[in-house]
Amino acid sequence: MPLIILCGYPSSGKTKRSEAVKVYFEEKHCKRVTVISDHSIGVKRDLVYSDSKEEKDTRGSLKSGVQRAISKDDVVIVDSLNYIKGFRYELFCVAKSSQTPHCIIHCEVNAQTAKEWNAIRPENEQYSNEIFDALVMRFETPDSRNRWDSPLFTILPDDDLPGQQIYDAVFLRKAPPPNMSTVSQPLSSTSFLHELDKITQDIVMALLNAQKTSFPGDEISLPKAADKIKLLRHVTASELRRWRQQFISYTKQHPVEDTGVIPNMFVQYLNNSLV
Repeated sequence: MPLIILCGYPSSGKTKRSEAVKVYFEEKHCKRVTVISDHSIGVKRDLVYSDSKEEKDTRGSLKSGVQRAISKDDVVIVDSLNYIKGFRYELFCVAKSSQTPHCIIHCEVNAQTAKEWNAIRPENEQYSNEIFDALVMRFETPDSRNRWDSPLFTILPDDDLPGQQIYDAVFLRKAPPPNMSTVSQPLSSTSFLHELDKITQDIVMALLNAQKTSFPGDEISLPKAADKIKLLRHVTASELRRWRQQFISYTKQHPVEDTGVIPNMFVQYLNNSLV
């Protein structure tokens, strides 16, 4: 059943909203709700979010939890930062492959207020100032123009929960058709695979060449992609080859009808891998 993804700054009220959504669906609509959260998988925030490998493993655990829980019977809520649009895209693909609707709830609050809320949490649940500031800086605001960020509900601290609208968005909306993620590519995959191979190879070569004149922190434009790579460190050719092969394998299983979206998908995948 539907997937509901929360996102927002650290200490922006996501868990409070998650609990309110859970209660609303259970009491008003008699739905069974499963919550997948940092807490449920035992995340130690300062440890995880200060180490890129730990953070990547955590995202993998959250995604695996969603894949196990998503079913025809349960509503699944992902209560975590979900601040990387590439990861929200991955969760969108999980929902699409299960042919079930999804939506995004953005708990919007200014950074100073969130910081004050963080300071009054129990000490063992607080983010350090350094980690808090880094996560705020890295937060990628959801955009309803992106299909993986739509439908989007942006909720301010004083707003009432739009429970019925959320219910309507995930239960009264048709499930996504199984043409992009769950069915073999209808083009016999010949032209599709050729385009996939060429686009990803062009991006890898452009990134390797751009590194020669770039510095850590630079944003690099890549062929046919609107999004840019934020070069946090030097990336080796072997890493890029490995990520390219992983992306190609994934995309073969989850093909898209419009090959024009592949460059942005690959750039988002690379940015996600680099974090």
